[in-house]
Amino acid sequence: MITILNDIDVRNIFAGAGVNLEINKSHIDSLNVFPVPDGDTGTNMLLTLSSALREMESVQSSSLADICQAISKGALKGARGNSGVILSQIFKGMTQVMSEGNTVNTKSFAKALKRGTEVAYDVVTHPKEGTILTVVRMVGEYAVKVANKQSDFLEFFRKILQKGEEVLASTPEMLPVLKKAGVVDAGGKGLLVILYGMYNTLAGIDMQPIEQEEGAPGTPKQTEFQIDKHNLEEINFAYCTEFFVINLNKTTTISDIDKLRDKLNEIGDSVIVVGDLELVKVHVHTNNPDKALGYALTLGELDKPKIENMLQQSREFKKELERVSLKEQAIVAVCTGEGIDSIFRELGAEATICGGQTMNPSVADIVNIVDSIGAKNVFVLPNNSNIILAAEQAKELTKANIVVIATKNIPQGIAAAINFNPEASIEENTRAMQKAAENVRAGQVTHAVRDTEMDGLELQTGDIIGIYKQIVAKGSDPDEVAIEVAGKMTDDSTAVITLYYGEDITEERANALVEKLQGLYPFYDVMAYYGGQSHYYYYISVE
Repeated sequence: MITILNDIDVRNIFAGAGVNLEINKSHIDSLNVFPVPDGDTGTNMLLTLSSALREMESVQSSSLADICQAISKGALKGARGNSGVILSQIFKGMTQVMSEGNTVNTKSFAKALKRGTEVAYDVVTHPKEGTILTVVRMVGEYAVKVANKQSDFLEFFRKILQKGEEVLASTPEMLPVLKKAGVVDAGGKGLLVILYGMYNTLAGIDMQPIEQEEGAPGTPKQTEFQIDKHNLEEINFAYCTEFFVINLNKTTTISDIDKLRDKLNEIGDSVIVVGDLELVKVHVHTNNPDKALGYALTLGELDKPKIENMLQQSREFKKELERVSLKEQAIVAVCTGEGIDSIFRELGAEATICGGQTMNPSVADIVNIVDSIGAKNVFVLPNNSNIILAAEQAKELTKANIVVIATKNIPQGIAAAINFNPEASIEENTRAMQKAAENVRAGQVTHAVRDTEMDGLELQTGDIIGIYKQIVAKGSDPDEVAIEVAGKMTDDSTAVITLYYGEDITEERANALVEKLQGLYPFYDVMAYYGGQSHYYYYISVE
């Protein structure tokens, strides 16, 4: 049973909150439903809390008042975006109450949450229900009731977290945009992550990502929500404008700060003006950032101004969504080389994974890329026999349907990608891509890395070797070896020879090789493309 928190405990629970927020930042970011809401909620809340923790760590005193003052000051200094500023005000109210004594019990912690609610509501000009404000208010009100009967912090946190989950789950019913997007409020989720971090610290529970966390005993599991990011609100004010006012004029009064808030409300929305005669934090969405800065200059000096064009960010965001959202089928290719990467992308690959003969990607690497593109069905082109098994294993770790086309080299992968048709069925694409990969003949020109005897040839380190199913040629010149390999790959059915030249071959040299091959095989189409791959002078494709 834990009934009292001393100065060390307070330091620890805020630090634990920071750890849990860091671990779950990306999940909270994913809940944003607005085009570009001042950056991402989880990130902004983490930056705010991290600043509070840095300020707290700089205080050597064991005085709870000093620690609380540092947390409040640091949070304000580091506040980012609406969510960060609101969080800083929640901390401000909480620390005001927590600093009143030498220790904190459940009653004073509940009172702190309630005071944090009041301070946060005061700074938001037009509070919206269904946001972090609702969550902190209802949790705070419930906390007071729980504290009257429960002195044990562990049981206290279990109960208020359970209440918090219930309130969070109801936010879509309070805010239509959340319901339309199918998500809960990101700021409210962030607040619960902070409270979970505090609880876990006291209970000795390891912090876990939300999708793995069982949550506090007796509380619902923290839930993962899917997002429909096409539900985007229109942006009426283009510029997210943030700054501090420091070194305020001697004639500036609290009334002047209040008047600044009124002026900003006339030229924008999402207005937050918080602080005192030492430091003022300002946030506003406006079409006239120059006016906002001009108003503030009458109070004192400007510091750390930040102006972001949310219209442009929204355009880029929507463009990216159109690229990745609701795709029925997509291709992911494993490859190296700038040119090879570009070729796969031009052929429609949604993403590429850096890997090949000398660096095989892990199962996790493949899963991460597959999950990031948001397609229901993903064709994976391993392009190396050593990567096929990892691609197959990735099927078990993702919700996407992975179809592995067992390409063993780059020419096979390119042939498969060429035959992908986004309008065809999965079965049709699978057959077409597999058939194309099987029909292409692939050769490589590289160099021996050690002395050996193989395939009837004695090789020394540095020898240029040509490979077609096995080592079929050796020499001292990559071009001559390439010609020899091509000769062993072609037959009466050949129509096209394609070279993909590596980083050690110039364009002029590759073109010269094309001319030689065209002279030897006048009835074939011979062409070369920049691959940029390391270790291999040429990939050779014959069809």
